[in-house]
Amino acid sequence: MADEGFLQAPDDSSVEMVNVEEKMPGLAGHIKNLFEDSENGRRTFEERWLQAYKNYRGIYDTSTQYRESERSKVFIKITKTKVLAAYGQIVDILFANKKFPIVVEASPVPEGVAEYAHLKSPIDELQSPFGFPDDGAKLEPGDTKVNYGKYQSMADQLTEGPSHSGEPQLEPAKVAAAKLEKLIHDQLLDTDAVNVMRYAVFEASLLGTGIVKGPFNFYERTHRWERGEDGTREYTPEEKIVPRIEHVSIWDFHPDPSATSIEDCEYVIQRHRLNRQQLRNLMNRPYFNGQAIEECLNKGPNYTDKYYEDTIREDASQPQYQENRYEVLEYWGVLDAKFAAEVGLDVPDDMSELDQVQINAWICGSSVIRCVLNPFMPARIPYYAFPFEVNPYQIWGVGVAENMEDAQMLMNGHIRMAIDNLALAGNLVFDVDEASLVPGQNFDIFPGKVFRRQSGVTGTAINGLKFPNTAPENIQMYQISRQLADEETGIPSITHGQTGVSGTGRTSSGLSMLLSQGSMSIKTVVKNIDDYLLKPLGLSYFQWNMQYNDDAPDIVGDLSIKPRGTSAVMQKEVRSQRLTTLLQTVSNPMLAPFIKLPNLMRELAISQDIDPEELVNNLDEAQLYAKVLQGLSNVQQGAGPNAGAAGQQPPSMGGANAVSGGPPPVDASGVGDGTIGTGNVPIAGEDGFTGQPPEPQI
Repeated sequence: MADEGFLQAPDDSSVEMVNVEEKMPGLAGHIKNLFEDSENGRRTFEERWLQAYKNYRGIYDTSTQYRESERSKVFIKITKTKVLAAYGQIVDILFANKKFPIVVEASPVPEGVAEYAHLKSPIDELQSPFGFPDDGAKLEPGDTKVNYGKYQSMADQLTEGPSHSGEPQLEPAKVAAAKLEKLIHDQLLDTDAVNVMRYAVFEASLLGTGIVKGPFNFYERTHRWERGEDGTREYTPEEKIVPRIEHVSIWDFHPDPSATSIEDCEYVIQRHRLNRQQLRNLMNRPYFNGQAIEECLNKGPNYTDKYYEDTIREDASQPQYQENRYEVLEYWGVLDAKFAAEVGLDVPDDMSELDQVQINAWICGSSVIRCVLNPFMPARIPYYAFPFEVNPYQIWGVGVAENMEDAQMLMNGHIRMAIDNLALAGNLVFDVDEASLVPGQNFDIFPGKVFRRQSGVTGTAINGLKFPNTAPENIQMYQISRQLADEETGIPSITHGQTGVSGTGRTSSGLSMLLSQGSMSIKTVVKNIDDYLLKPLGLSYFQWNMQYNDDAPDIVGDLSIKPRGTSAVMQKEVRSQRLTTLLQTVSNPMLAPFIKLPNLMRELAISQDIDPEELVNNLDEAQLYAKVLQGLSNVQQGAGPNAGAAGQQPPSMGGANAVSGGPPPVDASGVGDGTIGTGNVPIAGEDGFTGQPPEPQI
């Protein structure tokens, strides 16, 4: 890389900066001042995050004071249970269906593309695309298929508008949306975006805010092996550019302190903690100044631990391991045109001093190791901060640990009191009258111990004292505090394996109702993830493909990115039951035409954690399998030894001469004659009567 700095233009071209060595320290100082402002602005939140992390890990800090009489220092980590329960529910909702919850759909009124399209002429009037010898449509060298109408693609034969009766009809807007959705899902899976999302969701559950960064250009290597001329296999890998997202820890994320959302931020600074090898590897990335990086390496490590890092990394006893780290600040934000010109950036002459430009700069110490224009079109800050619980006046959200901080403190206090009381109530305290005992005896207590008394002294020399047991009252307060934690977090204990369930939860329907009500708070969290992360992230992937991916389909018209996280909040059992009920409705032939059977079968498979791509056929495949099954049925009917001609009524079970039809003969014997039933019972005077006939009356 050249010694000069470079400024990346929107078209990825480089623009030389003026007087880099003299002017760039001013830019580094400006970014450091903004970093200090951001640190000061979030100091209160850092203390809250630190307390939340301590409650999650079960760590008492210096603010917890003990009396000299207190012996127990137990910590009941219910915060950890609640955080993991919330994290597990959210991850299960978002990624249980093996599909990223982002959907691309066409707008209700698409612009720039037709909503419907159909063939210009009926299908039976289309000429054969294959031709025949001497038809006058022979392609000469240099000719293409578009020279002849009969060789044109099907798209050239389409016209806008809905089709007439009996003609095929397409929806170009939906086709474009389906292609883009498939491409985005493939890119998300290739770059392991699910794991990145899991890290962010966990930090949001614990500390209140999750951060995702990207998408950025990433060279993915595809492993390929080909046989050479001599028959041996040769390794010929291929590389392609794919978009990749990254997780950013909340401790390293420093936004504009006065902003309430990412859209409201003028700048965002990310703090990197790099070793020598990681800092040196930056020289292999585009537009990094190699000479400036070498100078930073020669100056030595400059990383300084923050006050919270010893706690979150749990390495306070070994600070020497921080001596080989470098602090690098990554800046994304605006820069005044006047200041940009002062620090040496090549600002266009027609730009006013009051205008602003979007830049990306990396600094290490007082050196600027990268400075480019924001490469994204349109320019955007590539960070997404989503809250667990929205704080309407801050960019930072509220997590599970902060919500139940008071309940955790109460539980710890009452459990410690109960344990200290049990230590006294479970043992005897002795009152010893030394004047009644022979001097010089050992007062250790053990079975078979003998104390020698002095003669002539009356009264008991040793008395045992029993302290009252107040542990049940403390345990009762502990249970009340735990119930308070359920209400503060909105996560009932029944969702993470509470034992001894009574009342409504003892029945299956009551348990399902409790689980459904318990998911209401998680539904709000998933809605926040939809609005603050999935929707803008899907839009960024769309913009990235339009800007950098040459293989992406040409998208003409407006498309909308729709997150589908909240659609999965409904309990699977309830959803599966409702879909099954709807499927039973299809058995009515009058209602079957009003139901979209392919979609119904796919949703039923998804609700039962079954991949619909493997087991559910689409409409074309269903028609093909229906014909195959019909053919097999016809073969089975005509394959028997007594099979008759096609369309002939099969004989009855009675044989060839048996006469079928008509009611069975009347049987008065009472044995049914091989038929079901008892028949008519004979009465006195009829054949078959076995009783004593009655005597005639006079």
